[in-house]
Amino acid sequence: MNVLVPSSGGNAVRDGTVRDGQVPPVRYPGEHDRAALLTPREPADRLRGWIVTLVVTLVAGVVRFWRLGHATDEGTPVFDEKHYVPQAWQMLRNGGFEDNPGYELVAHPPVGKQLIAAGEWLFGYTPWGWRVSAALAGTLMVLLIIRIARRMTRSTLLGALAGVLLICDGVSHVQARVGMLDVFHALFVLAAFSCLLVDRDRVRARMALVVTENRAEDSVFGPRLGFRWWRFGAGVLLGISCGVKWSGIYYVAAFLLLSIVWDALARRGAGVRRPWLGALVRDTVPGLGSLLVLALGVYFATWAGWYASETATDRHAAEIADDVGFGFLPDVLRSLLYYHFNVLEFHTHLVTGDDPHPWESKPWAWPMGMRPMLYYYESGMPGCGQGDCVQATMLLGTPALWWLALPVAGWAVWRATARMDWRYAAVLVGYCAGFLPWFGNLARQMYYFYATPLAPFLVLGIVLVLGEVLGRANASPERRKTGMLAIALYVGLVVANFVWLWPILNGFSITEAHWQAELWLPSWR
Repeated sequence: MNVLVPSSGGNAVRDGTVRDGQVPPVRYPGEHDRAALLTPREPADRLRGWIVTLVVTLVAGVVRFWRLGHATDEGTPVFDEKHYVPQAWQMLRNGGFEDNPGYELVAHPPVGKQLIAAGEWLFGYTPWGWRVSAALAGTLMVLLIIRIARRMTRSTLLGALAGVLLICDGVSHVQARVGMLDVFHALFVLAAFSCLLVDRDRVRARMALVVTENRAEDSVFGPRLGFRWWRFGAGVLLGISCGVKWSGIYYVAAFLLLSIVWDALARRGAGVRRPWLGALVRDTVPGLGSLLVLALGVYFATWAGWYASETATDRHAAEIADDVGFGFLPDVLRSLLYYHFNVLEFHTHLVTGDDPHPWESKPWAWPMGMRPMLYYYESGMPGCGQGDCVQATMLLGTPALWWLALPVAGWAVWRATARMDWRYAAVLVGYCAGFLPWFGNLARQMYYFYATPLAPFLVLGIVLVLGEVLGRANASPERRKTGMLAIALYVGLVVANFVWLWPILNGFSITEAHWQAELWLPSWR
C-alpha cells in the first residue's frame, strides 16, 4: 500500500529542512504505519464539499441580510451602535481615524470601525450602510466553520451541520446585524484558528515525509520544518483581531501554545527521540515570530491612518502633555502610547460600581446565556395585527445550543484528557481563550456580547459530539441510521428554536403576549 503524502509535504535537503517536492519511492522497514498515522486524510468528495459549503453559506447570507435595516431608533443607531457608527463615519470623512478629543470616547482600536466605515462608504449613513460589513462578516463565519468542521471531522455532512448550527445561533445572528465590533473580532479569531488547523496538517504531512525517508532519528530534536505560510497567515489574522479589540491578545497566547503543542505531538508521532525538547528548540522561536511578533507588528500597522493624520485623537499628545514619558522614543510612538494608556485607564475604571447597567452580566452567566441583552425595545408599534405591538431586538443565544455548553465542555475535557482527542482540546483552547480571562477582573463592567467569539467554538464542540452520535463510517447500517435520526431530531430542534426566537432577534412586530412568551426565564427580563 502506498503512503499518501500531500504535495504540500516536502523533500529533504542536507541541512535537515523539509521543503516542497515529491515523496521518494524508497520505503524503510516499519515506516508505513507511522507515516500513515501522521498523514492527514482529506474527504474524497472535494467538489461536493465546496458545493455544500457554498449552498449553506448562501443560506446564511439570506438569513443575515434579510431586512438588515430593521430595527432602528427612529432611523438612528441602536445600543452601542451609537458609539461605533459615528466614529466610523468620522473615519470615512477623515481618512481612517477619529478626531473626537473633546470627549475621548475611543475605547477600541480602529479596524472594526474601519470595516463599518467601508459599508457606510458604499451605502451611506444608513442602517444598511453601518450594518452591511457586520452581516458579511457573519456570513463568512459560516463559510469558515463549515470548512473547519469538515477538516476536523473529515466529514462534509458534519461540516454542513456546523454551518446550519451557526446560522441558527442567536448571538451570532444578532451581532451580524448590528454595527458593533464583536462580530469582526470573532471572524478574525475563527479565521486564525482555521489557518492553524491547515498548518497542523501541513506539519504532519512534512513529518510523514521525514518518516518515509527514515530521517526521524537523524537528530534528537527532529527536522527543521521550513517556512510555514499558514502559521504566518494566522499571525496576520490575530494581529487584525487585536486591531478590532484588545482581547485578541488572549487568542495570541492561546494559539501560540496550541501550535507548539501540536508541533511536539507531530514530532513524537514521527518517532523523534526528544519531541518536546525538539518543539522547544525548533518551533518555539519561529512560532513566537509568526504568532506574537508578527501579530504585534500587524496590530501597530492597523494604526496607519492615525500615524498619517494631524488631528486624530491624541496624535500630538507627546508635544503638549507633561506626563507622557518614554523620552527615548519618537514623538509619534510616545503619542500612541499615551493614547493607549488613556484607553487602558478607561477600561480599568469601567467598573460595575453601586449602580450597575441593567443588562450587565458576568462571565459565569455567558456559557448558557443566562443574562441576555436588550438592544432595542419599542411598544405601541403597528404591524402585528393588533393596535398595540412590541418591537424588540434581544441578544440571546439559542437555548438549544447554549444550554448544552456545560455538558459539552465536560465531555470535551474528558475526551481531550482521557482519550487524547486533539480536536476537543483545540476547541477547548479556542473557547477558554475567550472565556476564562474575563474572570481576572470581575469588578469590571461586562456584557453578554463579549461572548460572541465563543459561539463558533461551542458549535464545533457540539458538532464533534454529533459525530460520535452518528458513529464511525464502518459502523453497522443500523447504528448509522439510528445516529442520523438522533442528529436530525436535534438539528430540527435547534432550527425550530431559532425560528421561535426570530421576531425578537430581528425587532419584528409581535403582540405583547407573544413578547412575554419569548421571555422564558426571569433573568431574561
